[in-house]
Amino acid sequence: MNWKVTCTMGERTAFIEAWLSRRFTVTELCIRYGVSRKTGYKWIARFKSLGMTGLEDASRARHSQSHQTADAIVARILELKNQYPDWGPVTIRSALYRSATDRHWPAASTVGEILKAHGLVKPRKPRRKTPPQTQPLHHALGPNDVWSADFKGQFRLGNGQLCYPLTISDNYSRMLITCRGLESPKLEPSIALYQQAFREHGLPLAIRTDNGWPFAMSTLGGLTPLSIWLIKLGIYPERIAAGKPQQNGRHERMHRTLKAATASPPKEDMQAQQRAFDQFIHEYNRERPHQSLGLGVCPSDVHTASLRAYPEQLPELEYPSGYAVRKVKHGGYIKLRGEPIYTTRQLVGEYVGLEPLEFDRWQLYFGGVCLGVVDERRGRVIRPA
Repeated sequence: MNWKVTCTMGERTAFIEAWLSRRFTVTELCIRYGVSRKTGYKWIARFKSLGMTGLEDASRARHSQSHQTADAIVARILELKNQYPDWGPVTIRSALYRSATDRHWPAASTVGEILKAHGLVKPRKPRRKTPPQTQPLHHALGPNDVWSADFKGQFRLGNGQLCYPLTISDNYSRMLITCRGLESPKLEPSIALYQQAFREHGLPLAIRTDNGWPFAMSTLGGLTPLSIWLIKLGIYPERIAAGKPQQNGRHERMHRTLKAATASPPKEDMQAQQRAFDQFIHEYNRERPHQSLGLGVCPSDVHTASLRAYPEQLPELEYPSGYAVRKVKHGGYIKLRGEPIYTTRQLVGEYVGLEPLEFDRWQLYFGGVCLGVVDERRGRVIRPA
């Protein structure tokens, strides 16, 4: 497969070739290539004077470095690093300053460059982060506007088995929809529990979760088989920001009450633990008044079933008439003007919608969820910042 590779020189060459075709004005080309008119005319002037070679960058490096770190200081930095291998640039600079406060020591960034140049810095493996949401979190203005779901922290039962409680609640009425102890946070039992909740209470508009499995992963749009299934049901899979549990504060507060009531002492097995969960659900929904709902009001007094019934057969996704619709093929690719664009393998066999933007850019959607912007010139999907 041929991959599209872009670089600074390639962009400038493409700019000049487009200018020579006389199909575009300089202003149109500057907008298309994301440069100012001053830069565009500078490229044209260089081309007229020196040809394509005039588009290359001239070296800006100094002939000599007037502020090069003294050898004695470099030796002291390396000595400290060898003596304390776990110390980083900030700590090493602090130690240097502590040893002689009246001397001018290099900045921590310079210390880091010296360590790197001598092979004393271990490169960190980049963490793949779950992509951010493209829409703000919804406000719950009525029952079933927003549900929350999460795995309450696992704990060990009396027989040594781990219990992973999956909880679902309604953010408006505080109704605890379900609390089921699972043997692991796997996909299939999680979907089965969702189905049970949907059949009993109908479909919410959105479900808010954290960024862990099976709710999200580091794919395009954070899509997992669970979130893809929810989108096809017309449910928006919300995700809180990383490290922001307060964005799901109502659900987290319920977890504190759940833990205090059911986790201690540990039950002998999963069946006994589930009986404790079921008793808590009844008490929490029907006997325990919730202060935020009003004096003496329980969640069951406020909650009503959703008017959107659970369909046993998934409906087909529909896109507006102005969208281009593409099927995600083997490997996670779609074809756009004959060129392959990678999306995610999670969407193989599904249909995505492309909303045309300016020039050669498209907004990419799966159902009602925006996944990013397709840039035809770069041949890839640009994820939301």
